[in-house]
Amino acid sequence: MAMLELKLEKRENPKKDASIPAIFYGKGVDSTSVSVDKGAFKKVFTEAGESTVVTLKGEDGEHDALIHDVQFDVVTDEPIHVDFYVFEKGKKIEVEVPLEFIGKSPAVDDLGGILVKAVHELPIEAQPKDLPHDIKVDISALVDLESVITAKDLVLPEGVELAVDPDESICSVAVPKEEEEDATGDVDLDSIEVEEKGKKEEEGEAPAEESKEE
Repeated sequence: MAMLELKLEKRENPKKDASIPAIFYGKGVDSTSVSVDKGAFKKVFTEAGESTVVTLKGEDGEHDALIHDVQFDVVTDEPIHVDFYVFEKGKKIEVEVPLEFIGKSPAVDDLGGILVKAVHELPIEAQPKDLPHDIKVDISALVDLESVITAKDLVLPEGVELAVDPDESICSVAVPKEEEEDATGDVDLDSIEVEEKGKKEEEGEAPAEESKEE
């Protein structure tokens, strides 16, 4: 993937419809309020997500950063504020990368199992330049109803390490539950009718007893 870039502008007098207020910060970097072009940001965010390096270009120079947090309008779902995290060059960073489930599982397609996704993001550690956009999970390894894919089973890109317990479950197969009709098919309806009739009789006796006491 080619290096993604965003041009930063001063926060003063931003164009309301065309710009998004933003801030960038990090170790050794002063927290700075800026704004970015909305169209340019939406395009970059679609490609980068929160695990790809973005080069911020402003009047004070360039900063390599990650899109740390994005706030969206609850009505329009448009981005209304962005946080960029500037990292230290030459040092590994830890981020959560989205998982993409690919392939077909014999346990699901042939045995009627249900795919259970335990997690949707994977904590990893890597140099910023080595951060992947996502991690692929090939569910074709789920061949029977006892199959489980753990973190250590995933194929990671070069330079990327797990930042989670290797034995943590990523996905598995659940055995489908039996039809509830089978469970209710053995119920003795006559006994239910008798029981309900008995209750009604008992309820009917209560007033009689009360009248005797009176």
